[in-house]
Amino acid sequence: MLFELEGSAKDPEKTLLYQADDMGAAADVLAFARSLVWGTLRQLDTIEASISAASVHWRLEEIGKVERAVLRLGGYELLFEPSVPAAVVIDESVELAKAYAGGEAAGYVNGVLGHIAEQQRVGRAAQ
Repeated sequence: MLFELEGSAKDPEKTLLYQADDMGAAADVLAFARSLVWGTLRQLDTIEASISAASVHWRLEEIGKVERAVLRLGGYELLFEPSVPAAVVIDESVELAKAYAGGEAAGYVNGVLGHIAEQQRVGRAAQ
């Protein structure tokens, strides 16, 4: 969804409903996807700032579109869904990157999200 919406004027909710119908998603799956998509879109500035801080050698606009979508989703979960273990978020994001962008992208996603997770851990410990 995030990949499809990037750079388009598509309505996120209509796109979400279309994709859910096309895939035959159950109501609980649609609700979970909705929370992830809307949460990511609402927090995009904060998420992108974290990705930029963690990606020392690449500016956000230089990162491939698939990788950006995966990083945004993983970043949202790391930053705003503390009940999901960081290792799970990173592992799922790496698998998405491998499947849709290849092994090199998976390593990059792992590194960036690992850095964000570490910063979150340090921030929580300091509180």
